[in-house]
Amino acid sequence: MSTYYQIFGGKINVVTSDPSNPIEGQVWYNTTSEVLKYRAATAAGAWAAGGNLGTARNSLGGAGTQTSALGFGGYATANSAATEEYDGSSWTSGGNLGTARSYIGSAGTQTSALAFGGYPPPAGVTNTEEYDGTSWTSGGSLATGRYGMGGAGTQTAGLGFGGGVPVTGSTEEYDGSSWTSGGTMSTARYYLGSAGTQTSALGFGGANPSSTAKNETEEYDGTSWTSGGNLGTARSLLAGAGTQTAALGFGGYTTPPITTYANTEAYNGTSWTADTSMSTARYVLAGAKAGTQSSTAAFGGYTTVNVANTEEFTGAGDPVTRTVTGS
Repeated sequence: MSTYYQIFGGKINVVTSDPSNPIEGQVWYNTTSEVLKYRAATAAGAWAAGGNLGTARNSLGGAGTQTSALGFGGYATANSAATEEYDGSSWTSGGNLGTARSYIGSAGTQTSALAFGGYPPPAGVTNTEEYDGTSWTSGGSLATGRYGMGGAGTQTAGLGFGGGVPVTGSTEEYDGSSWTSGGTMSTARYYLGSAGTQTSALGFGGANPSSTAKNETEEYDGTSWTSGGNLGTARSLLAGAGTQTAALGFGGYTTPPITTYANTEAYNGTSWTADTSMSTARYVLAGAKAGTQSSTAAFGGYTTVNVANTEEFTGAGDPVTRTVTGS
């Protein structure tokens, strides 16, 4: 009978604790728990229909979780200041932003959200607003006005990066009252997807004037950006949720030719894996950014018209650790 070594060309690793980020197919024996374990992929996730936004719009900000989401700003027939709150089944009106805008940087939760930057031109707005679950109040201004930024973190430890115009890779960190400069991305871009925290963020996809869409991923450690695994599908104007080591990217756009995506990809800290596509292909959509890779929501956006519908994602294609058992 063939051995594991003969089949796979290597021995099973013997460790005292489980690896922090094992890859799919990896096998090890844990001497502490005295069990044999392996990394296996889960079944694909699924998108299901949720409640419609009260106002169909695109390029809005998103925060919160699948059952407690926040959508704000965006563009309907003009830049909007409207805020809506989601309870997992329906949307209700919240307090209006002080400044109507679209292409907003966003972070935080439904009761503690952050909105920063945004459009109109020529170079985007600098102001920041903080939401307490009822109303928005002014926070510290960005050093550089821009729109189409990536956003991550919380209201008191936020992160804004990329954006335009001109397109930049600069990063700013928010402490609940003011913004300070952080490390610059390797690739300047706007309209990118984002996830994570202020000290462990993820930026992926996007565009810049020299390319219609990008597939590069970068990871931030609180000081500097380093390259991660490329998206399977290059695109801009997509949304994201989750953490640096367990993120989800969905929707998006590229041209030429004009293509609108329903694609979903899951990131494990090293590489992206295709997962179940949304029912509605769209771009300039928002996500429940404080959601997880296995539980988030997508809402709003644009197809050939503004979109009001919400889709909820459950499950993910990220591998899980399983224990080998025998009779």
